[in-house]
Amino acid sequence: MSGPPAVAARLGRGEAAALACRLEATAAKVGNVHPAAAFADLSHDELVAAGEAIAPAIDRACAQPLGRTILDAVAASRRATRSNANLGIVLAIAPLAAVPQGKALCPAAAAAVLAGTTPDDARDVYAAITMAAPGGMGRRDEWDIAGPAPASLLDAMHAAADRDQIARLWARGYEPLFAGPVADIAGEIERSLSLGAAIERGHLMQLARDPDTLIARKHGLAAARDVSARAAAVLAAGNTWPAAAAELDRFLRERRMNPGTTADLVAAALYILIVTDRLTSLLGDAPTIDSTLRHDRP
Repeated sequence: MSGPPAVAARLGRGEAAALACRLEATAAKVGNVHPAAAFADLSHDELVAAGEAIAPAIDRACAQPLGRTILDAVAASRRATRSNANLGIVLAIAPLAAVPQGKALCPAAAAAVLAGTTPDDARDVYAAITMAAPGGMGRRDEWDIAGPAPASLLDAMHAAADRDQIARLWARGYEPLFAGPVADIAGEIERSLSLGAAIERGHLMQLARDPDTLIARKHGLAAARDVSARAAAVLAAGNTWPAAAAELDRFLRERRMNPGTTADLVAAALYILIVTDRLTSLLGDAPTIDSTLRHDRP
């Protein structure tokens, strides 16, 4: 029985991150930015540009401290956009990108990277969060960026884990990402859905599984749980799920509810599928939103 897939060499880490961001941004996920839906301060083109901007820093992830990778990536993203476009994506992907070439890409490998963080990493990550200025954050929201960086970055992530899904990955492990969105998207592709539909449904599955913490922070936990229940109802709609998803999308946009942290997790899942060559084995080279399961798989 084979173990977890290793980091593959077909596509560089930065290229993989940029492709993951482009695919995530292009799929018409409920409540998120996509080619036909923008926010006042963020368009699809800007979201794609932010993904391209982080590529050089992500490419260097194995050769420099984790905090420096995150700070460099966020600085590059901020130069490319008007708003905090992808802080959560950077925080979710950077520990994965720091797993050495040829090593199994798995939760334990990400945990080993995170276990090696230092006070310098904490300072750089806090500087990155401050630079990104994520909306709705105060002293008790997500990380307490009003104070100095802690000596232990993981201690800060543990403190924020109940309030933020990305902090939860760092503090409690990447297992739910691999068992959830990674497996969900791959499974939907194997059911012969297009990659775009697989991403949309993977996003709904994660949203149904776990209330989005960006919605919870801005609108309250009860609202986030209600959105999760609505996402579950879309998935229960069977073949009419696209129409049900369109109705949920209208519901979210009318209330300015953005399941953005769920989208960040989807982007990280796509990064894993790309950098381990799982996506190309399912869809062929240069996958797009319209790609479907290849029939000449080895």
